[in-house]
Amino acid sequence: MNLDSDKVLMNIQRYGNTTSATLPLLLSDYEKQLKKGDNVIFAAFGGGFSWGSIYLKWAYNS
Repeated sequence: MNLDSDKVLMNIQRYGNTTSATLPLLLSDYEKQLKKGDNVIFAAFGGGFSWGSIYLKWAYNS
């Protein structure tokens, strides 16, 4: 996607594989940096062929 590293939010180095808690933990870690109107794209990959993604427009200021 050719994104700058400061635009990519990651926390795997902090928690490791947390399965279904990965995205809520990520939001908790970074929510103070998000501003109302920010565009957020989540992409998650699991074992085998499982994956998912979602586009979200942040709706409030922290």
